[in-house]
Amino acid sequence: MMQKFKIIEKFTSIDGEGPSAGELATFIRFIGCNLRCSWCDTKYSWDGTVEPESMNADDIYEYVKAAGATNVTLTGGEPLIQKGIEDVIAKLASDDSLTIRVETHGGVCLASFKERFRKSNVQFIVDFKLPSSEMMSQMCHSNFETVDHHDTYKFVIASEEDLTKAIELAQYHDLQKKCLVYFSPVVDCIEPKVIVERMVAGRLNGVRLQLQLHKYIWPKDMRGV
Repeated sequence: MMQKFKIIEKFTSIDGEGPSAGELATFIRFIGCNLRCSWCDTKYSWDGTVEPESMNADDIYEYVKAAGATNVTLTGGEPLIQKGIEDVIAKLASDDSLTIRVETHGGVCLASFKERFRKSNVQFIVDFKLPSSEMMSQMCHSNFETVDHHDTYKFVIASEEDLTKAIELAQYHDLQKKCLVYFSPVVDCIEPKVIVERMVAGRLNGVRLQLQLHKYIWPKDMRGV
């Protein structure tokens, strides 16, 4: 019997952020997360308020193909803590017409996943939780050396302290030469222009400011978009 996964929501919309921002994408959101970020905007993926549905790797693949988008985002919660998640990734990756992006909170070591899926259509979007998240101690720093040019590092910034730390980490690890780098403001906490000013002052070539498009199109708490 194939492994069943608990899916909290699935939908097709535009990708609101990352390298395919503005393009169609199908999202598969897995239940559960082992972190509790102070500014988490997807608490419903782990707080028990939404009943999940069970799907196996074949079910997920069939849903993705029926939806018709060639970009696929596996997100959460935290997809990489799901038992057997490699089976889902492998099933999707077997279809060369798809581009699979796995959004991970940065607390899971990517080494084994990258080893298996490096030469494939799988990309990793890796967060690094900064001080205001209250989860920075849970980050896996070896991921800075594991990512490659197919991947993305995302720093969610809610304060000037966060911004300073993000700049420090990006420069120390020379991230812009390894992967895409995004600075993503929590807009209720810090104005995007503050980040732009620091980017200009620091000559941060290769860093991209990221605004979540879906939150400008729909109400910020709306699901399924």
